[in-house]
Amino acid sequence: MMGQQKSVEEIKDKIYLKLKFLYGEMDAQKYFAKITNIIENFQKAKLQSFMKGFDHKKWVDEKDVVLITYGDQIQEENVKPLKTLDYFLKKYMKGVVSWVHILPFYPYSSDDGFSVIDYLKVNPELGEWEDIERIGKHFNLMFDAVINHISSKSDWFNQYLKGYSNFENFFIELDKDTDVSQVTRPRALPLLTKFLKDEEEKYIWTTFSEDQIDLNYKNGEVLIKVIEVLLYYIAKGAKLIRLDAVGYLWKELGTSCIHLEQTHTVIQLFRDILDIVSPDVMLITETNVPHKDNITYFGNGYNEAQMVYQFSLAPLVLNAFHTGNVKHLTEWADSLETLTERTTFFNFLASHDGIGIMPAKGILNDQEIDDLVCRVHKNGGYVSYKSNGDGTQSPYELNITYLDALSDHNESKDILIKKFIGAHSILLSMVGVPAIYIHSIMGSHNYYEGVKQTGRYRTINRQKFNKEVIDKELSDRQSDRFKIYTQLSELIQKRKAEKAFHPNGKQIVLKLDSSVFALLRISPDGQESIISLTNVSNNLRNVTIDLHHCPLPLAQVSQVKDVISNKTFEIDKNQSLSILLEPYQVMWLKV
Repeated sequence: MMGQQKSVEEIKDKIYLKLKFLYGEMDAQKYFAKITNIIENFQKAKLQSFMKGFDHKKWVDEKDVVLITYGDQIQEENVKPLKTLDYFLKKYMKGVVSWVHILPFYPYSSDDGFSVIDYLKVNPELGEWEDIERIGKHFNLMFDAVINHISSKSDWFNQYLKGYSNFENFFIELDKDTDVSQVTRPRALPLLTKFLKDEEEKYIWTTFSEDQIDLNYKNGEVLIKVIEVLLYYIAKGAKLIRLDAVGYLWKELGTSCIHLEQTHTVIQLFRDILDIVSPDVMLITETNVPHKDNITYFGNGYNEAQMVYQFSLAPLVLNAFHTGNVKHLTEWADSLETLTERTTFFNFLASHDGIGIMPAKGILNDQEIDDLVCRVHKNGGYVSYKSNGDGTQSPYELNITYLDALSDHNESKDILIKKFIGAHSILLSMVGVPAIYIHSIMGSHNYYEGVKQTGRYRTINRQKFNKEVIDKELSDRQSDRFKIYTQLSELIQKRKAEKAFHPNGKQIVLKLDSSVFALLRISPDGQESIISLTNVSNNLRNVTIDLHHCPLPLAQVSQVKDVISNKTFEIDKNQSLSILLEPYQVMWLKV
């Protein structure tokens, strides 16, 4: 106990030093006392004992797969959507995924939940906290902490506009003529929005939209309130907390206002507090930026986020299937850095947002990015743009379902499905934790009617399901939804059975053929291995694997087995393995 107590005191010392860096000596003492009080109150109340958690293991493994969904994704008449979602998850996802990321389920005013009115409430149109906790009895829960900004309709902002002293300096006021040209903009919108405060015009910092008001973390009282929110989420069962748009958290005029040292310090401070009150709860940072910037949010591997979104994967897989060439995907995968035993990547191909282009910058050249843009337009999708400091605009995100993004109009539906499953085999075999968007496992196409209704491109990938319709389609063996759901679920089950796919298992990229993405995955104990092969082309590919160059326990091994097809392949006397891959075929060869 003494050693544990000393460890806690050491963490508290780190918290104080971070506060001193952020706010100076005098304010650091004040905020440290408040944070210490918050921690003690949390522990005294023993809120941990009320935490609902499906799985209390300390870290992730090969059995962990995340489903990303909205709280109102499945709808039926006269039933709150969270109850219907619970039905859907138990019927179709139990045993397939172990985690559910329920996108912001709080009261909101815009952006499909990401303009939060009240951080501490469940949107009454969706249900209640009891509905969230009910889902948490069967799945680990991932919550969003939308803490870069808050809704203009929130009490926080309304009390600020009314001049209440307890919300003074909660937001960032600037002169309307302030030079903000150096600020990195994720949207092609003005940075400053005009509001009336005490009947006086004020220009307020709004990174994402006029309804999403950035919080001012230079005011330590903002930090205190956000810490209280995070601990509340833990008490309600969150095992993984997604820090939305966190790269923009701290603002300093004269800088890009993204990835600042102060932002990293705030995240590290969150990690310190969680290490004291609930060390099994993990942080994940959502930073849709180039890979080299993205991985900085691991910190030193022990002091910041345990997971980072792997944004580069989606556009690179798309490029590989569009071109039939894995060059860029292979080179990027080969460059991934070795992680600590307590950090890993959060891999995904599709999400509630579009397919980010910025993470591919520096990996794909401008022409290759333009080719992706043209292909998406050809396949019926849209492209969102961001403003650059020089007044120009660049493509920021592709708005299209991943199924339609992969499409080639000359191919059959069965070929498209085979290609789609092949893309997800890469997702499932890469080092890290795989996350599947509900519209991917449901095989959804572009939702044009929704775009017409909202006027927003992102709605193309956010269609809601009717319970009766989805039940009918998933019971129809001839439907695309049934085929994709069944095949992807089966592939996930096969992944979960293989220790070589542990998120922290070793990953070695094999360069075998220009059209075949190949990985060697080895379990953390070194006892099991899988060679993953994915043909990204519409041609037969014959590959030869020289097993001498693979760090495998090959003594007395004469054959390998494809765990997907259950076929076996002989290893010749020269320790070489020849494999013929059909178009878009996937093999997971177990040694």
